[in-house]
Amino acid sequence: MSTTTNRETAPRDGGSVDHRLARLLDSPFLARVVPHLAPETLHQLIHYRGLEACGELVTSATPAQLTSLLDLDLWRRAQPGRDEQFNVDRFGEWLEVLVDTGDSVAARTVAALDKHLVIVGLCRYLRVFDPGTFEPTESSDDEPMDRNEMMNSETSGDVLECEVGGYLVRARRAHGRRLSHSRPEIDGLDDLLRAPEQHLHDAAIERERRRSRHGYATPADARAFLQMARQPRAASAPTAPIATNPIATAYFRAAEEEADTSPEGTSAGAPETAPHHAAADVSAPAFAKASARQGRGDDDIPTSIDAVIELLAEAGVMPERPRALLEAADEDPRAARLPLLRRLMEFVLHHDETAYLARSRDLAFLANTLLAGSSVQSRPFTPREASDAAACICNLGLEYWPARWPGATSQGASSPRELDTAMPPNAFLVDHDLVTAFEVGWSVLYRDVSLFVADQLMSTVADLQCVDADTRRGLRALRRTLVKQREAGAPWLARDAADVLAMLDMTAWISVLGLLDECPILPAALTAVLERRKTPVSPTAFEFISTTAQIGDIRLFMKTLPGVLSR
Repeated sequence: MSTTTNRETAPRDGGSVDHRLARLLDSPFLARVVPHLAPETLHQLIHYRGLEACGELVTSATPAQLTSLLDLDLWRRAQPGRDEQFNVDRFGEWLEVLVDTGDSVAARTVAALDKHLVIVGLCRYLRVFDPGTFEPTESSDDEPMDRNEMMNSETSGDVLECEVGGYLVRARRAHGRRLSHSRPEIDGLDDLLRAPEQHLHDAAIERERRRSRHGYATPADARAFLQMARQPRAASAPTAPIATNPIATAYFRAAEEEADTSPEGTSAGAPETAPHHAAADVSAPAFAKASARQGRGDDDIPTSIDAVIELLAEAGVMPERPRALLEAADEDPRAARLPLLRRLMEFVLHHDETAYLARSRDLAFLANTLLAGSSVQSRPFTPREASDAAACICNLGLEYWPARWPGATSQGASSPRELDTAMPPNAFLVDHDLVTAFEVGWSVLYRDVSLFVADQLMSTVADLQCVDADTRRGLRALRRTLVKQREAGAPWLARDAADVLAMLDMTAWISVLGLLDECPILPAALTAVLERRKTPVSPTAFEFISTTAQIGDIRLFMKTLPGVLSR
């Protein structure tokens, strides 16, 4: 009998969510379910419960799952959109958890991992010596050094060590000197990586390859794509088609190759396909029933997976999935803000399934690109925000068709109705990809928002008359920073200097920060200024820019900004 029920009516007689999660980790059927879960789900569970409480879960995972899990957990990004760095301390925590499960299990688990990852992690903790290299090979008039003295010459005290397979394994210390007494010679090859850095580089490259096959965009590729998109590519001739962005082409090729080579079923890097509109009873009786069925084959594994996912969702561990683009407008306010994209996607959904899958694939790539290579409000995107932003920017690009599309000669934005005159009504996305639409929308945000706002703000700040000396100094510093970053093509790097505007008008400051961003947004405060509303406004509420009308609102706001700041 299935345990799937409605979330609102599911019994909760198993105690608190934390208690049921603890029961889940101790349940004997977990070892059968774990190999069928996506690494992202396992990562969320480890993040919620703590690595030290998930030893059995880790040892139940397959080598492929563990590799993908470590790819998620061992790398940290210092700033949004920047390359991720290996966290050696976190690697040490993983080793401790594995050792607690048993030496043999830990050794077997580590041996199954990617060798580059293991090397880059262990080399921060261990030194390995071949004792034979310390044996004297020739006579010398100098007093011979004892073999043990030679092996200990690069340490400053007692260290932990043991012999494994004829090799000496020694714990590293931060104060230990390298066996070589000097850095590489300055001979023209001094820019080569040293051994630890080379291992780290190799591990990072292998990780990027694995994640690319599973649909992730690397930060470097994402940044390159977004930078290229700020200057859309032109067609070789007015009637020639626009070639797909080469970075997007490589991304889709890697995804297709992975799909061709992956075995049937849930792969180590693919998300589960369990429906999220259904809920599962994950109370104590449900665990008991699942445990009792563990000897009856794998027929109940999908139900168990549903139970695990539902429990994680109830605990707030599972990230909220991006909303479906074609939800009813009365149920999803975002749909009302994307009338053109929604209408065109509905057409391909009902008339060309292949084109609809391709456009959905485009949106997934664009969302992943924003996640990996950009920021909003100087912080990383959430998955839902990245999905919403990708759709909004595509809608903006479609509204600017054909005036801003590559190869076009006309100026100014067209109305959405003009889109239908070039081909059969609503069939535009059958033959055109959304990657190009995004590039157009992204370039509009860059030129008509980021650069435009920076230019207008420089002029506004230069003309402001302030009595307070500190405010005057802050405004001069803001203008200098704006000039510098505007010339560099990255005006959003001047956001910190814009804090001086908060001394003049808090609402205007919040509005400017939203516009002066790598991914510009439309703060609720800006709309309140234009509508002259006196009611309280959330300083964090915003919308992604998706229409030409919103671009007009931004121009109107920047025109009124001098008066707002001069009050």
